[in-house]
Amino acid sequence: MVGDVVRVEVPKVEKRTITGEDIPVAIVYEDEALLVVDKPAGMVVHPAPGHHTGTLVHELLGRGGNWSAVGGTQRPGIVHRLDKGTSGLIVVARNDVSHRALSSQLKDRSLSRAYMAIVRGRIKDDAGELEGPIGRDPKDRKRMAVVSGGRFARTRYQVVERRAGHTLVRCELDTGRTHQIRVHLAALGYPIAGDVEYGGHEEGAARPMLHAWRLRLRHPREARRLLATARAGA
Repeated sequence: MVGDVVRVEVPKVEKRTITGEDIPVAIVYEDEALLVVDKPAGMVVHPAPGHHTGTLVHELLGRGGNWSAVGGTQRPGIVHRLDKGTSGLIVVARNDVSHRALSSQLKDRSLSRAYMAIVRGRIKDDAGELEGPIGRDPKDRKRMAVVSGGRFARTRYQVVERRAGHTLVRCELDTGRTHQIRVHLAALGYPIAGDVEYGGHEEGAARPMLHAWRLRLRHPREARRLLATARAGA
């Protein structure tokens, strides 16, 4: 009937309380402003559906001390992230001042990130730049792809070593789009080994062979540059 009022009950989003956990994680650098963590492959950075324990956030809270609150209560200290299957370096902030300074460096690219990747196939060129706008794959919204109308993205790569059927490459990001390296290398025709989502099917590889091995940044409170390098990929 016209004029009837229809009540719609909107369920409340449940926010779980995060409890710190004692999880062994390698720390590459630590001071009162920040930590650089060497995340193992298989660890999720922050709580998400299906991942309510065992994340890097749980480890940070178990470590104790203060963490920035800029990212919200579910992401204390988290300035940026790596995919679950990617190993390597993440910088986390002890306080909001450090968080904002580091986020600003990510935005202007003065915080640089370099990755090592093993790809399927032998890349012919010794170095190059990969450009292609990245957005949601129209055929599968869970994936990213090089698509018309996507956000500009550029990846620089350099071949480190070639072996039969594979190439070890070093990649640096000029932009920071979701799955950027994975998407660009797959679009080049050399998907990352073990990256089933983007065509890198590989016998014996349990995850994408991608490792965040180096970070360069300005210390958020001191007038100095900080260089952190990870151990070999886990």
